Amino acid sequence: MPIVAQSTETTDWVSRFADEVIEESERRAPGKPVVVASGLSPSGPIHLGNLREVMTPHLVADEIRRRGYQVRHLISWDDYDRYRKVPAGVPGVDETWAEHIGKPLTSVPAPKGSPHPNWAEHFKAAMIESLAELGVEFDGISQTEQYTSGVYREQILHAMKHRGDIDAILAQYRTKKAPAKKQQQKPVDEAELEAAEGSGAAAEDDGSSGSAGYFPYKPYCGNCEKDLTTVTSYDDDSTELTYSCTACGFSETVRLNEFNRGKLVWKVDWPMRWAYEGVIFEPSGVDHSSPGSSFQVGGQIVGIFGGRQPIGPMYAFVGISGMAKMSSSKGGVPTPADALKIMEPQLLRWLYARRKPNQSFKVAFDQEIQRLYDEWDRLEAKVADGTALPADAAAHSRAVRTASGELPRTPRPLPYRTLASVADITAGHEDQALRILSDLDPANPLTSLDEARPRYDKAEAWINTHVPADQRTIVRDEPDTELLKSLDEQARESLRLLLDGLADNWSLDGLTHLVYGVPKVQAGFSADATPKELPPEIKTAQRSFFALLYRLLVSRDTGPRLPTLLLAVGQERVRRLLGA
Repeated sequence: MPIVAQSTETTDWVSRFADEVIEESERRAPGKPVVVASGLSPSGPIHLGNLREVMTPHLVADEIRRRGYQVRHLISWDDYDRYRKVPAGVPGVDETWAEHIGKPLTSVPAPKGSPHPNWAEHFKAAMIESLAELGVEFDGISQTEQYTSGVYREQILHAMKHRGDIDAILAQYRTKKAPAKKQQQKPVDEAELEAAEGSGAAAEDDGSSGSAGYFPYKPYCGNCEKDLTTVTSYDDDSTELTYSCTACGFSETVRLNEFNRGKLVWKVDWPMRWAYEGVIFEPSGVDHSSPGSSFQVGGQIVGIFGGRQPIGPMYAFVGISGMAKMSSSKGGVPTPADALKIMEPQLLRWLYARRKPNQSFKVAFDQEIQRLYDEWDRLEAKVADGTALPADAAAHSRAVRTASGELPRTPRPLPYRTLASVADITAGHEDQALRILSDLDPANPLTSLDEARPRYDKAEAWINTHVPADQRTIVRDEPDTELLKSLDEQARESLRLLLDGLADNWSLDGLTHLVYGVPKVQAGFSADATPKELPPEIKTAQRSFFALLYRLLVSRDTGPRLPTLLLAVGQERVRRLLGA
């Protein structure tokens, strides 16, 4: 038994699953490393829904590692699955890729311009890079390598020998399906990203049924490489198999004990791997609640291979807000790489750690990301002063570190909304950005933008890629003389009060106090008066004052937070635009 590090995180879902997995592993495979698993199909961009397939076992595996156990987190790359369709909107791909439908993903050319050798490697590479940034440790298994090297040969022969038993299990769930209803596609900012069932879920392939009966194995054609084949005869003793291809008409006879160009169908392949790898824990999508799903059927088929079904939760969908404007994956499917361009890995880990697997949540690409960062920063403050609730502290711990150590973090994590406003206003001028950010806290000024990175870079990327051009902030070059001339005495007085206080309040906190205080002073109250001490009309006066400042500075009724905007514009220019 390993020495178990006492966990303080006993109130969150991760710890509870870790307890169950350790207990189950000691019952099934005492003394061996705990095995958890995920499956991903690199058939196109691997999206944020698929990421839950990885993050759920990762968080559990990491908790088990923290307790001193050895763990293997397997990610099966289902790169030997068939290429099913040409994804919409993938750069470097056109309709000619349709000629490869039916081939293994590793036999399909990568998109034009890609440095990778094939389709599967192209999409795997982006995910592997994102997982490294997220601190996810895993053992990757290429199913192409497993099948073509003969690793599963005994399992394939065993499945073929017991094809009648497999067919009988599958027959319990075979029903005549009603024609699928055509559904209107949701825009991506409303749609839920459903992680594929297990990984090869889209297949739902029972196997090859022809005049010779049922077979749980599909050869890839020796002529056209496609899986549009039917097994026409098989001899258990000699393992002699004959198949024909409906795509090109090719047929051949091979010995299955020497043949490595084919694979078990999905509903048999998945439980075979559970048994082969000794998987203890693997989550699955909510679609497994339906009768005849791969996970349910696999729970019976796995016994044919001498194994047991893993334990693991059904996980809910991941929603997306605000991706309608732009997505680097082009097909409207936001990926972990898309999210990591605009948010730090700690925040993305936290989104998956703080919700139980059966709870859905959204990843924000719109203005909601600012509120999300505010919530995260409040949590960081509570953790620092010891006031965070135990479950919240646990989720925070899982977000910022793994069993291997802390994830790299921003040295000076300034508010995301402030950084976004500064990036918006300065439009890429780093010297100006540094000047403004240094004024936020004159007593402890920022000396280099590197202190605010990578958070500053993420906020700048969000502004540049997810805020429409008509919502960007452009500061006026010249005063709006017509508007200034039209102001009544009360409005002019409000501008004078603001300008008189600029020099003494030139910091983020000082300007916040000043801009909120001007309408209070005009109404005869102290600038320090709290909302409880003020009549409701003060809020109306504040809104009118703010709208006036925005019109004079950026020719709009709204914009970045006024204190940040004033710092960005600079005292001299503010005075000129406000008619000093």
